Amino acid sequence: MGTGEDFDRVFYSYAANINGLEEENRFLRETVENLKGEVEKFRKKPLLVCRVKYFHDNSAVIKLPNGNEFLVELAQSVGEVREGDVVLAEQKNLTIVQKVPTPKKYEVEKFVNLEKPNVTWDMIGGLEKEEQLIKEVIELPLLKPELFKKIGITPPKGILLYGPPGTGKTMLAKAVAASTNSTFIELVGSELVQKFIGEGAKLVKDVFELARARAPTIIFIDEIDAIAATRLEVGTSGEREVQRTFMQLLAEIDGFKSLDNIKIIGCTNRRDILDPAITRPGRLDRLIFVDVPNIDGRREILKIHSKNMSLDKKVDVDDIVSKMDQFSGAEVKAVCTEAGYCAIRTDRSKIMHEDFLFAVERIKTEKDEEDGEFQGIFG
Repeated sequence: MGTGEDFDRVFYSYAANINGLEEENRFLRETVENLKGEVEKFRKKPLLVCRVKYFHDNSAVIKLPNGNEFLVELAQSVGEVREGDVVLAEQKNLTIVQKVPTPKKYEVEKFVNLEKPNVTWDMIGGLEKEEQLIKEVIELPLLKPELFKKIGITPPKGILLYGPPGTGKTMLAKAVAASTNSTFIELVGSELVQKFIGEGAKLVKDVFELARARAPTIIFIDEIDAIAATRLEVGTSGEREVQRTFMQLLAEIDGFKSLDNIKIIGCTNRRDILDPAITRPGRLDRLIFVDVPNIDGRREILKIHSKNMSLDKKVDVDDIVSKMDQFSGAEVKAVCTEAGYCAIRTDRSKIMHEDFLFAVERIKTEKDEEDGEFQGIFG
């Protein structure tokens, strides 16, 4: 009997242990399933797209799109990441849950005008002196860098074109890009400030990275005064952002050698408000004034824009040019366009001298009205 009772006791104890283990196993399975569900929740959209700045021992410093940086952990399934990798992080704890392929295309390409210009020097009139200066400072170092090394001088890294609007500053920049077969990256200072608040400095850095990848490159910054105006005591976040963007621009200019195949052309109508830091030696230290053309320049510009126009034999170019005093190159082109419209309105195939005179008066009236509005606002 004693033996039977011992057997029963052992049996029931064993059965109880089995039941306990099964219950514990069921509980663990439920726990694992719950944890899997939590992990899957972390992997569900929306996830934050971040960039890795630093990685060490299953931890990483990531940078969020708003510029903030955090030290975070990696999910085990992610594996090793490297600096510069693009990753996805869940929004609550910012744990990295997945790597994504790094885009090969530069994101900055969506925000700048990137092209290979087809503007030639013979398409520009009345700017012979300015052309010569740009050829010496921009074209020659890109085409013949060995000449400067042999002579032992260092060419400027960039130039500043300044003067009234419509005088051909952008055309000059595109022409030198075409003559050197360079990539032409055009960005506007005012858009840089308005559209990319919080990202201005990053965009400037990305532009220079793109320029190095697409070299030889000419970076053309129109309205550079929007980010390079004289620095004052900053108060608002917008003003601080402009200064950060400006400081990044200066750092990028200082960061490459003058004999590299990257050149910078700044453009402004307001040289008087520029910060001296941008034009000091070693930066945009060649200043080229592009003024409205003289009478010979206007004649040359008029001939360029009217060479494909169907003109009447009585069109007197000298008379037309004499009536366009203080017209810019853009306004001379507008005269040609308006004269063509005069012929179209009256269903003529030839453009008469009177069409040009009418066009000159119309452009002059618009010019006077704009000048009056400008004086009304500022004076």
